[in-house]
Amino acid sequence: MRVFGGVSCGAFSSILAPLDINRSYPFQPRFCSANFFSHGHPKPFLFFTNKAKSGKNQHGSGIGIGIGRRIPVQCCKCRDVEEDDLVVVNFYRFVFIKDPLAEVAKHLSFLKGFDIKGRIYLNEQGINAQYSGPSKEALAYVEWLKEDERFSDILIQVSPALNGHAFPKLKLRYKPSLVQMEGGITHLPLLDPSMRATPLAPSEWRKRLDAMNTIDGPSNENLNINYILLDVRNGYEWDIGHFHGAQRPDVDCFRSTSFGQSQTEVTASDPLANVDKENTDILMYCTGGIRCDVYSTILRKRGFKNLYTLEGGVSHYLKNVGPIEWVGNLFVFDSRLSLPPSTYKPEVVTEATKNQQVSKNDTFARCFICGSQVRELRHRNCANLDCNLLFLCCMDCVKDLRGCCCTNCTTAPRLRPVLHGHQRYKKWHIYRDSELPTKLTA
Repeated sequence: MRVFGGVSCGAFSSILAPLDINRSYPFQPRFCSANFFSHGHPKPFLFFTNKAKSGKNQHGSGIGIGIGRRIPVQCCKCRDVEEDDLVVVNFYRFVFIKDPLAEVAKHLSFLKGFDIKGRIYLNEQGINAQYSGPSKEALAYVEWLKEDERFSDILIQVSPALNGHAFPKLKLRYKPSLVQMEGGITHLPLLDPSMRATPLAPSEWRKRLDAMNTIDGPSNENLNINYILLDVRNGYEWDIGHFHGAQRPDVDCFRSTSFGQSQTEVTASDPLANVDKENTDILMYCTGGIRCDVYSTILRKRGFKNLYTLEGGVSHYLKNVGPIEWVGNLFVFDSRLSLPPSTYKPEVVTEATKNQQVSKNDTFARCFICGSQVRELRHRNCANLDCNLLFLCCMDCVKDLRGCCCTNCTTAPRLRPVLHGHQRYKKWHIYRDSELPTKLTA
């Protein structure tokens, strides 16, 4: 066993394991941190202090946790990454907050001077956060949050930011609904765990998928009648990646989702229509888990008994299991837009993709304009400022229609320049206030 500075790698693993440190990022850490816990980020830090924090720390160890002298402890699997590398952090928690405005003020005070950008919303039902920043600052915020017992065991997901900040600015404020749905969600029993679906760990989710998809085939009508795999996202998210066997959601915006709510008629677009609510297992998944938690309370009130969600969503699954039973990329709501599974767990992608099944659905990864197979699983916005449709497009159609989604948009009065590669348009007001061409030129 390799030992560094008198501390073995195995010993550190046992100390840090309860914090889920080495399971949430694809690379093993070179330095570990007692203050800025990395959750597996490539280069966190270990700070030892001579004076321990007041009270016992959660591990019951004699090591004081605080800001002090940095002692590097090298692990047997190491990788050099700069401490200011940008990461994206995601988490949410449904918990009662008596004074959310005061809570917002506390968070703003802590983050003052930090290079954090993203969306952090709080209200009486809890918190929902997606933000990017230098790893040291991004994870310091996490550890500060965990000092509050309401958030001490919150699931934190960390991924690389890739090309600078994933968000344009920080929006940290009170928001009436942590997730946008028609009619709001404040009336939903989100604080009652019994009303939400039962979370399944990624390993258990994989077992369920294996059982489902070895029955007869990929289509829902051929699966075991006791199971329904429900994609609780938007149709355009499914278009670039989904679990094998999941039906494409006929939804353009999550707020208008109505699965399982039809009372008078059965529609082909509703996978829960005419389902036995007492005896059918509904397996729900989304990107990070929060949409499933919210929607499961709606289904529970509708009488569905056996509801299950993928804990931490697809991102947590890809990081822990890899792309087994997963087809394509994962759509994310930040500047990265589309992430391949290798972003989360590169060391297993090669092996997993050997057994990965290709989607047999005709609508997967198709150009919105001509219907051909697209090479890059990444959406783009229509160049017409007043359209702004998010769509998949092959490079031939990008060239022919100059970044527009249809011929009508090519003659629109406000056209933005064609973007190439992974570029994304800036905020609409930037183009509104600039001189835009009134028609396309050859």
